Amino acid sequence: MTSDKELIQAALAGEKSALEDLIKRHQDWVFNIALAFTGDRQDAADLSQEVLIKAITKLSNFKGNSEFRTWLYRIIKNHFLNLKRSNKTVLSFEAFAAGLDQTPDTALPQNFQGVEHSLVVKEAKLSCMKGMLLCLTPEQRMVYIIGELLELPDTVGAEIMEISRANFRVKLHRVKKDLYSFMQEKCGLINKNNPCRCAKKTVGFIKQGYVDPVHLHFQKNTIATIDKVIGTKLEAYQEDMMEQYRALYQSHPFLKSPDLMESIKDLLASKAVKDIFDLDGPSRN
Repeated sequence: MTSDKELIQAALAGEKSALEDLIKRHQDWVFNIALAFTGDRQDAADLSQEVLIKAITKLSNFKGNSEFRTWLYRIIKNHFLNLKRSNKTVLSFEAFAAGLDQTPDTALPQNFQGVEHSLVVKEAKLSCMKGMLLCLTPEQRMVYIIGELLELPDTVGAEIMEISRANFRVKLHRVKKDLYSFMQEKCGLINKNNPCRCAKKTVGFIKQGYVDPVHLHFQKNTIATIDKVIGTKLEAYQEDMMEQYRALYQSHPFLKSPDLMESIKDLLASKAVKDIFDLDGPSRN
């Protein structure tokens, strides 16, 4: 397989198909990180496009001192942390807990609106857990995604976050403690002493608009699960509470990103990008 560096060299030499292949290789990863960051498919698609456009226009700055994906993740981090969007995704664990308490427990029919019971409940679980990530600050979310979801080593995490390895480890420990302590006190997925159950809250989530039983957004276009994609090995650690909660998040679907190439092709056809890459070569597609 052609390496990232070879594709980059070809793209910078004006081979349009190489640039397109580079985008296609990494867009699923960008999308899934954006989905974990935002908890919303459309927001994730919009952010993915913005990040990929930034990566394209800055590609000549890549010097090959690190893996291309590490360089790309740093662009993602800088873009996400500099967002000046609506504060609709800013939550707190206290407010989240109150919302769960105020959502009545209701039995879900086995065949709800023609969709299998287990699929709708799973959607509710995924929606709830992704909502918990929104209780973290944007920086905490990025540290969690890098160090816990993707299990990147502290050397890479520190490089992406542009902090020391020791600082990255401290931040990761704190965010895990905050998130998993909340789940241990509130969520019934691991701690069976907690009364909150996904199946009981699903009808309430549907009424509040958090779950659409007809369009299962967090299960659509599944490639694999996160743990399978990153090749994680959690089997030896299942006795530890934190490892059990990490396993829950890493069991989430890893999704195929929306086709971003059509909109990005408009950028590739622009004079500004053509001037950067001297793109005259034909596409492979």
